[in-house]
Order: sequence, then C-alpha cells, then structure tokens
Amino acid sequence: MSASPTTDDSSSLSRRAWLVVGLLFPVALLNYLDRQMIASMKVSVMGEIKDIGSEANWGHMLASFKWVYAIFSPIGGYIADRFSRKLTICGSLFAWSLITWLTGHVGSFNELYWARTAMGISEAFYIPAALALIADYHTGGTRSRAVGVHQMGIYCGVMTGGFAGFVADSPDLGWRSMFDFTGLAGILYAIPLLFLLRDVPIQVVKQAAPIKTTVIDKFIQALDNIIETTRELLTNRNFILLVLYFTLPALAAWVVRDWMPAILQKAFNISQGKAGVSASLYWQAAALLSAILGGWLADRWMRRSQRGRIYVSAIGMMLIIPAMYGVGNAPALNSFALAVASLVLFGVGWGFFDCNNMPILSQIVRPDMRATGYGIMNFVSMMCGGVADWGFGVMSDRHVPLNMIFGVFALVCVVSLMIVLMIRPKREG
Repeated sequence: MSASPTTDDSSSLSRRAWLVVGLLFPVALLNYLDRQMIASMKVSVMGEIKDIGSEANWGHMLASFKWVYAIFSPIGGYIADRFSRKLTICGSLFAWSLITWLTGHVGSFNELYWARTAMGISEAFYIPAALALIADYHTGGTRSRAVGVHQMGIYCGVMTGGFAGFVADSPDLGWRSMFDFTGLAGILYAIPLLFLLRDVPIQVVKQAAPIKTTVIDKFIQALDNIIETTRELLTNRNFILLVLYFTLPALAAWVVRDWMPAILQKAFNISQGKAGVSASLYWQAAALLSAILGGWLADRWMRRSQRGRIYVSAIGMMLIIPAMYGVGNAPALNSFALAVASLVLFGVGWGFFDCNNMPILSQIVRPDMRATGYGIMNFVSMMCGGVADWGFGVMSDRHVPLNMIFGVFALVCVVSLMIVLMIRPKREG
C-alpha cells in the first residue's frame, strides 16, 4: 500500500508554518521599534546633539538610512533566494541590534548620521527574506493572513516606539536608554532564533558526476544568475506595475512615520510624549486590526477570483486617499480630532494594502525570485521615501503648507489605485 500524506503530517506542517510567523513577529517589532522611536524622540535628540542644526539635516539623516536600505535590499533578497533565508534573517537581526546599541552612544551629528546609515544596510536584509520565508511556508489559503500577522509585529513596533517620547522626557532614563535596551534585546533574541528558525527544504537534483568549478567560475555563474533574474523581473509587466503601486503610497507613509510626531507637536502645541503616542498608536492599532481583517478577506476572496488580493488592496488604497486630505488640513482647521481620525482611516487602509503586497508578488513571479523581487520593490520605494523625507525637511524650513503637501500625496495615491487594478495575476502557488 503506497504511503500518502496523513492528517498528522498536514497538521505538523501547518504548525511549523505558523511557528515561523510567530518567531518572526518579535523581529519585525524590533525592526520598526528602532525606526519609530527616533522620530518620537526627535526634540530630545536634536536638543542634545546641537550640531544637527536644521530640519533639513534631520531629513537628510532619515533619507540616508532609506537610500542605503534601498541599495542593499535587492542584494539581501538575492542572497536569501540563493543561499538561506534563515541565515539572512538572523545575521540581519544581530547586526542591526548591535548598531542600535551603538546609536545610543553617539556624540555628534556625524556619528548619528553614519550610525543610521549603517542601520539601513543591516536592516535591508530582513524584510525580503522574512516575507519570502512566510510565503514559502504558507502556500495559498493562509498566505495573506500569515503576512498580515507578521505585519502586526511592525505595527506593534511602531506603536511601542511612539511611547519613546515619554522615555526621552524622563530625567532618569533619557533617549539613549531606549537604544541601549532595544539593541540588547535584539542581540539576545538572535541566538535562539538561529536554532529555532528553519528554511523550507528544497529538493536538489544531483548530477551523476560533480563538476569542478573555480572561484572565478562561481563568480561568473552568480553574476549570470543575477543578470538573468533581474532581466526576468524587469521585463515582467505585472512586476513593474506592482513596484509602482508599492512605491507611490510609501511616499506618504514614510512622512507620516518619520515626521508626524513633530507635525502634531508643533501644530497643536502638545508635549513630545503625547505627540509621539498620538502620531503612532492610533493609526498603527487600526492598521494592526485591518491587516488581520484584510488578510482574512483576501484569502476568502481568492476562492472566487485570482484577483481577490488585488481587490482587497485596492479597497485599502481608496481609504488612504481621503485620509491624506484629512491629515493635511487638520492643523489649518486646528482640529486635533480630525488629525487623529484621519490617521486612523489611513491605518485601516494601510493594513489592507500592507498584508497583500508579498501575496500579490507571489502570484506574478517564481518562488525562487520572491525575495529578490521584494528587494527590488524595497529599493525603489525606499529611494523615493528618502527623497520624501529629505524634501519634507526642506519644505518645513521653507514653510510650505501641510495641506498642499498632503494633497499631492492624496493625488499620488489615486494614481496608485489605478495601477494596481491593471495587474493581471497568475494562479497562486
């Protein structure tokens, strides 16, 4: 009698698939906790490190992180696709945690600038590898939900980072203590993660006689693989559309993440702690809940249509558009309630959008190109996000009205909505 997969085997595989998501949840949390807390502690950091000087310099520092993150994202994705997603994730976590700890010990703008730049290199290797590993384990019916749960870690990290302003305001703690604690936590978690995380086994067809290759041969072969992978992705119409769709809303999202605490503090004359929490807690909590709902809805919609994930993501984009108008006009109307309500609406839309990007990518590229593809998406998105951060700092120095800036963001999201509906996904695998 031939053997066949048993219920126990299927249950064991399902448990392993969700265990991977659970193991990566704290990593995602730490990844974005580090990014958000510096935005929440901006006043304290600039107050102590005097040579930062201007909003443009602060924006340039934020942009530098994104630009090096962007450059190294495709590299990290390629390494994860060709070698090991597990080792890429664990190495990235250890490196960025060490740099986080070092950030708490900088003494000048130059040192802070280069610490954040190095942080961009180390963090670039995580997201493409993590989302590709989740997609490897969750083949189909649970993919959007699994990505949504992972993204909840990101939202929890941003929400936690929002409280960093209160820590920075505390005379007994200060802003440096947040970097010390977060860095040490990441270093310690990297050790058990290395032993618990597993790559999906890949079957390799063995050749009858091994072929001896030199280092130069291996280098040429790797270069050929990179060129062929890049060529295939960049000639894929659906992939190009997804890159654009992924990038355009991120222009607004990075400004919201990086600058909203400062915007609320200045516009409504509130404390650094209250501004940090208000700028992150509400919309990230909304995104957290909507990512779960959006993942569930997308997985169910996929039973009826191959475009189910696209439709759910498009609904999210439709919600982001009016949210941008609300955020931009709240200060002029002196309505803190409107600002918070608009951020909540933005969070709901963002959760629907965020939990479906890797699942949509999995429908339009081969499994062995997922991490590389997401790395390229990150490259374009982060490069543009860096320009948005720097540009917002420059525009703040020149007193450009917020409603004008966020009005442009809203129009960009309208274009993004039209783009996603042009994507033609293939059968999920």
